[in-house]
Amino acid sequence: MPSFDLPEMPTMDLQVPKIMKAARAKDFGDIDEMLTVDEDVAVPVLQEEVDFKEQITPMIKGAIEKDRKTHMIIKTLAVALAPGDCRVLSGKTRKFQGPPSFPYVLGGDCCGVVVDPGNDDYFQKGDVVAARFTVAPRDAMAEYGRVSSSVCEKVDTSKVTPEAAAALASASPAVCLCDYVRPNERVLVLGAGGGVGSHFCQLARMKGASYICGVSRSPQLLLEAPLNCDDAIDYTKENIYESKKYQREPFDTIIDLACSGWPNLMQHRRNRLPSIVKPASMGGRYITITTDAPTFKGGFFTLLGLFLFKPAWRAFSSRVFTRHSLPTFTQAMCLPDTRDIMTKTLSLANEGKLKAVVD
Repeated sequence: MPSFDLPEMPTMDLQVPKIMKAARAKDFGDIDEMLTVDEDVAVPVLQEEVDFKEQITPMIKGAIEKDRKTHMIIKTLAVALAPGDCRVLSGKTRKFQGPPSFPYVLGGDCCGVVVDPGNDDYFQKGDVVAARFTVAPRDAMAEYGRVSSSVCEKVDTSKVTPEAAAALASASPAVCLCDYVRPNERVLVLGAGGGVGSHFCQLARMKGASYICGVSRSPQLLLEAPLNCDDAIDYTKENIYESKKYQREPFDTIIDLACSGWPNLMQHRRNRLPSIVKPASMGGRYITITTDAPTFKGGFFTLLGLFLFKPAWRAFSSRVFTRHSLPTFTQAMCLPDTRDIMTKTLSLANEGKLKAVVD
């Protein structure tokens, strides 16, 4: 699986122009059709208060209205597009994730050099930082971008390249997820080849997992360093839920990063088929950071159903009613609006315990 070598960081001019080049989406739709590169885009400037000319959701407004207090301007070095960027562009989460208006600049996971630290005393002009995707802003695919200082951390460029830092920012939820791993357990990772999955596999081994099986469309990469999975399944050729091997030797924990894992387990239970994961009564666990589908429509109450009511019911019922046939269900929250996840992620990279990779 490709990783990143360490080039020497070039000397950088931190004088900020008024106009820049940026990749912008002109409307909702497919990225190949909607994305254009424009060369006359105004460089973002921090303000004491943001004057909103268009009606936007309260969540996004709250994330960007205190501009200088909570944001910085960076000169962009690298950007990693995440599934969240694709969801925003699709328009299927517009009431939840925006964007505020069109055209807009894509990209939330990034690395860059601070050119305006705003009112944050932790960062200084010239610091190289990594920032991860958050509610807003998400406009890094440009020569300059606005980032949320609360989810930024400084990058040691003698140990981590800007490209690696951007990839690590995209994969930072893996650091939260690895806290769920128990020593000597057998772990199945659905979506192991993605940004979060490829980094989680490394961390799961570090946390003491005795056996790791990854599911991906490129299984050979999962068997190679730095992931080093014990087994890998190509989901385009084999249905992991029907594996006789893992029905005989079920997993202790499933980590679902690919959607639809729980509905599949429910279907096999209804069909009275052997499960590939132990039931809750034997310590089996199912942990996910996704909904059942990668995109979703609807307003506030739909989102409550997806992220609160449905997970809460599954968590309760799996521990009470179906504990002898299904694992416990947990919807993990891995995107806190705090710096600590980025600090921990980059510290692991600096120590050589986590290697940035691309699928």
